[in-house]
Amino acid sequence: MKNGILIATSLCLLGGSVAAQAQQSWFTNWPEGYAPQQVGKRVAEHFVTSPHQQPTTIHYSEAATWYGALTFATVTHDDALRQGLVHRFDPLLPGGSEVGIIPPRAHVDDEIFGIVPMEIGIETSDAKYKAMGLHFADRQWEHPQPDGLSGETRYWIDDMYMLTILQLEAYRATHDRKYLDRDAKEMAAYLDKLQQPNGLFYHAPDVPFFWGRGDGWVAAGMAEVLGELPADHPQRPRILKGYRTMMAALLKYQGKDGMWRQLIDHDDAWPESSSSAMFAYALISGVKNGWLDGPTYGPAARRAWIGIAGYIDQNDNITSVCEGTGKLNSLDYYLMRRRRTGDFHGQAPVLWAATALLR
Repeated sequence: MKNGILIATSLCLLGGSVAAQAQQSWFTNWPEGYAPQQVGKRVAEHFVTSPHQQPTTIHYSEAATWYGALTFATVTHDDALRQGLVHRFDPLLPGGSEVGIIPPRAHVDDEIFGIVPMEIGIETSDAKYKAMGLHFADRQWEHPQPDGLSGETRYWIDDMYMLTILQLEAYRATHDRKYLDRDAKEMAAYLDKLQQPNGLFYHAPDVPFFWGRGDGWVAAGMAEVLGELPADHPQRPRILKGYRTMMAALLKYQGKDGMWRQLIDHDDAWPESSSSAMFAYALISGVKNGWLDGPTYGPAARRAWIGIAGYIDQNDNITSVCEGTGKLNSLDYYLMRRRRTGDFHGQAPVLWAATALLR
């Protein structure tokens, strides 16, 4: 029996060694200027000195970028970067000079602001930031629907990140299981409602288009949730199945340049950077955590990172970012969306992907 245990242990260690060596080839030896440490630091430090993109409120894309910069600072042990990010936030604390631009609505687009103070609280162990962020997470469930979902549920695919990340951060900040259960229940409900037989997602039930960044929010949201759900959580099999089905679909549509298009399944649509960065984040996370087969998905994840890193200009702005896009049942509406440079919708997922590569 001891010999059997030794053999099994040796095989396990060998398998882990082979997997680690394979990851070295997928996620190391980057071309000059493409290393995630270098790219992430450029983008994060640029954010520290960037003005608010909307002078009257903190837009959800700014909150997502802030969160990405904070997690990047943590994984790289960059205390100076973290201090800069906290200093940027402090005018938003009670009595600060910028409290008037804190998003006011009980709406998914506004509540996500809470992830910023919660992530600061998690990283600094400062209770005042956690308490500020929890206000938004708790308000999101003040008026739940009869089925237990948030009253802010609207079945737009954007919510599969923007709604769930807030509850996930509340769980990380408090370790209170109720936040994780809310998160998983919401994600599973959206999967049942919006995922199509081909594995991708319509923008909304009445808008039958596979909009790139919308599907990107989904991919990133599932990766975040799966990173926290324990193996025995009742919703984990459903979410893992939805995630794997989507990742398989994305492989079919990835371009030779590593990118995905503004409308994923339309060859006449332009390559779009924010969605491609979100898909890169989801693929990298899946390979590193063993949710995806490495030899199949590792090369795709590498191509995606190299592709999006090539869209960063000399000012550390991500180019070819789709402008903000509400839902509309019109093909031309999606095909004619304008391209932005430096939009936080694009800056954010580049930071998520860089962080995932370095974890």
